[in-house]
Amino acid sequence: MKINYKHKIENSRVYDVAKNTPLEFLSILSARIGNRVLLKREDMQPVFSFKLRGAYNKMANLAPELLQRGVICASAGNHAQGVALAAQKLGCRAVIVMPTTTPDIKINAVKNRGAEVVLFGDSYSDAYVKALELEQSEQLTFVHPYDDPDVIAGQGTIAMEILNAHFQSLNAEPIEAIFCCVGGGGLLAGIAAYVKAVRPEIKIIGVEAKDSEAMTESLKQGKRVILEQVGLFADGAAVKQVGEHTFALAQQFVDEMIVVDNDEICAAIKDVFEDTRSILEPAGALATAGIKEYAARHNVQGKTLIGIASGANMNFDRLRFIAERAELGEQREAVIAVTIPETTGAFKAFCKLLGNRNITEFNYRYSDPTAAHIFVGLSIAHAAETGQLIDELAAQGLNSIDLTHNEMAKLHLRHLVGGRAPQAVHEVIYRFEFPEKPGALIKFLDNMGQDWNISLFHYRNHGADVGRVLVGMQVPPQQQQEFAIFLQNLGYPYWNETDNPAYLLFLG
Repeated sequence: MKINYKHKIENSRVYDVAKNTPLEFLSILSARIGNRVLLKREDMQPVFSFKLRGAYNKMANLAPELLQRGVICASAGNHAQGVALAAQKLGCRAVIVMPTTTPDIKINAVKNRGAEVVLFGDSYSDAYVKALELEQSEQLTFVHPYDDPDVIAGQGTIAMEILNAHFQSLNAEPIEAIFCCVGGGGLLAGIAAYVKAVRPEIKIIGVEAKDSEAMTESLKQGKRVILEQVGLFADGAAVKQVGEHTFALAQQFVDEMIVVDNDEICAAIKDVFEDTRSILEPAGALATAGIKEYAARHNVQGKTLIGIASGANMNFDRLRFIAERAELGEQREAVIAVTIPETTGAFKAFCKLLGNRNITEFNYRYSDPTAAHIFVGLSIAHAAETGQLIDELAAQGLNSIDLTHNEMAKLHLRHLVGGRAPQAVHEVIYRFEFPEKPGALIKFLDNMGQDWNISLFHYRNHGADVGRVLVGMQVPPQQQQEFAIFLQNLGYPYWNETDNPAYLLFLG
């Protein structure tokens, strides 16, 4: 049976718990990209995210006997808090299954709403399976985070509010496009279904994080795909497979998908902060990052672009990483490696070549009697300035490498000072993502070959759900097959960085 989402959205029961949040003009970002940018401030909801809309609408529409039995969901974040708040308002039991790796701040936020927390497994997938078991054994009602018509309709009330607010504003320019973050697709589906029923000329753009683009790939292939793994920086939108309902609606109503990387997300968080003094979580800033990419990709000027600030449940320890990477995402910082002669006055001459540019980082260590290697970060006005500087250095006989988009350099080498290790024969360099949980390093070491010496190890906490590790190991050529088996059996994402020019220059 075809669902009339316009009718369901207009009759959704969300306002017992949800606010009609402001549609805020971002003056600084608007001036910078030459468009009128507005942000729907769903980060101002009682649980700091839009998720309570769908959760409450689903639960408020349950038959009384089902509600009395209680509800259950699997979530480590915003959906969990939405279900807990809805249950508190409706006076029913709520069981939330969360992975054992969930930070205490999120567990306590759910418990403070009166919900029962069950910790199970290392991932959302583990928690989801456990929740389905408890649904059957305890006769609870499962509240899906995105793939349910009532949940989709609850999220769609955001579109109704956007169009009403825009209609009521004086001298409002036509809306070019509305941008939504995409995880499982509930927000995108609800907004698209309503907007296309009322104002079909408005474009609906979905925005996903790189390495979590399940909807983008599904729309390309014309079927729901399952990603082997997802990036966890934008954890609120890290979903391996989109929903059946949400995919069908996206196929019908979504005009375009945009994928942005972590640096662009960090830059968008900074953009919103500069205009509002609020700090969005990574998934909450996806729409803003998408607006900037859309304007640049299509050379759009003078248009009204609206994004959903979908959440602000930020882990405080992520702020350091975000601050470091925001300038790179905005292409306002260049990272380069330069080789200068190890002679008296060479260092001073190099600094003079940099001119009046603001230096954001400078790493140097003596390691060779003839040449010195320098890792330097510089503030730049535009991306082309990096190439111009490299040309200027080359004209003075200095070799340099642009590392601005080199992930290993940004994550690890900028924090390493040590130089070459000539004694580390047969060294291979690999970058890993360890799960940020007890025992991850021990598992790595237990699986390693006993004859492989660790020649380099660098880990730095970035406040994410994975630990990013750079490892050097001495693996003899005759053991390469054994090493390949080790990598396969380990089960951690990895990248071979042995031939990375940054490694060859600094540590090779």
